[in-house]
Amino acid sequence: MKKYILGVEIGGTKLQLAISSRNGEILNEHQGRVNVNAGAPGIREWLEDHIPAMFARASDLNGELVALGCGFGGPIDTAKGEVLKSVQIPGWSGFPLKAWFEEKFNLPTVIANDSNAATWGEYNKGSGRGSRYFFYTNMGSGVGGGIVIDGQLYDGQGYGAGEFGQTYVPDWTHEQPGKPEKIENLCSGWAIEERLRIAGYVPQDSILMELAGGIAQAIDARKLVEAARAGDEFALKEIDQIAYSMGLGLANMLCLVNVEVIAIGGGVSNMGDLLIVPIRKYTQKYEFISSHNNYKIGKCELGDSIVLVGAILIARDIFNL
Repeated sequence: MKKYILGVEIGGTKLQLAISSRNGEILNEHQGRVNVNAGAPGIREWLEDHIPAMFARASDLNGELVALGCGFGGPIDTAKGEVLKSVQIPGWSGFPLKAWFEEKFNLPTVIANDSNAATWGEYNKGSGRGSRYFFYTNMGSGVGGGIVIDGQLYDGQGYGAGEFGQTYVPDWTHEQPGKPEKIENLCSGWAIEERLRIAGYVPQDSILMELAGGIAQAIDARKLVEAARAGDEFALKEIDQIAYSMGLGLANMLCLVNVEVIAIGGGVSNMGDLLIVPIRKYTQKYEFISSHNNYKIGKCELGDSIVLVGAILIARDIFNL
């Protein structure tokens, strides 16, 4: 009988389950959406409702689930497998997630921060292949980050590391010049859409307002991209400012870690070259001389499965599967 690993992603927006071989090959997937109003109890209820079916699917694939790897959207105590806090979803603080999974589903479990899991997945199976020093950041509901140093995932003291989105850059949206703000609060998908929906923020003559039918609350990141590709001055400037914040932050990161490869994932990164090209420009503008021509920046290769693949590979390695 084949041995499979169950991958779980608990994000700020999406929930994902996957059955995988030990090498990270996804054989079966199931997705759901986070109900923010239901908080952590609602997510746990969804997991209890849907994970049992994954055992049956593993059996249909002539195998059995032997371990669980979970990528969680927030800082964790790695050794204990406990959630420190979720920035986006209430009700997680101090929750013993590893123990809960093991009690409910009787599978040895490892819990990783979702950005750390994504980093390890992209390093092993995506754009990080062949490098020794690697950095990943996601621009999704939040902005996270993860670091590989000399081929090893870096987790600091065991409470996480590489929290790129929690570092500060100048807030170009504020009237006070140079006011500091977290990168996550400027560049995450949620932050971008919240900002665009502020009454009067988007000019009335912008193509973006036309695409939203004149209703600010109908604006989203996809419409921002559509307006930019149509040549809208406001949309292009907005994306350029987002790229500036990311590029400045990445230049700082390079000074500290001097990685070879930087990969950018998350839903916002689906803007593609519209975003990635100016991020490269600003990173190069502010880089230290020791980094010049010694790194590359690109979109991640694994797409939506990146957290699942990384969590699965971490579980494989920890449990020697």
